[in-house]
Amino acid sequence: MITMINKRSKGKTSERIAEKFLIEKGFKLIYRNYYFNKGEIDLIFNDNGVLVFTEVRSTRTTEFGKPEDSITLRKRKQLRRVAEGYLWENNLENVECRFDVVAITWVEGKPIINYIPNAF
Repeated sequence: MITMINKRSKGKTSERIAEKFLIEKGFKLIYRNYYFNKGEIDLIFNDNGVLVFTEVRSTRTTEFGKPEDSITLRKRKQLRRVAEGYLWENNLENVECRFDVVAITWVEGKPIINYIPNAF
């Protein structure tokens, strides 16, 4: 149980770091942890009129691959469905959208950020 709590805490910390990172790039935060139909998008931003659905992934080691490598085809499809749900719930049409990834690798307690705009 302690491991799960630590993992969840590290995930929330990574999301806050990603949020701060993108805000410093000039993005405007719209929504944190948007849920729709059993799926979630970590962060939603406005980047100069483009709606940016952002997935945050983090890991303590790259022994089994980089954090961004864990975004499977199934996860991408789920993110698309949730994004469509966001557009539908907010009556948004003809809006430019993209999916970004903020991948964070923790090295000696410090986050190393790999930002991937328009990741898929």
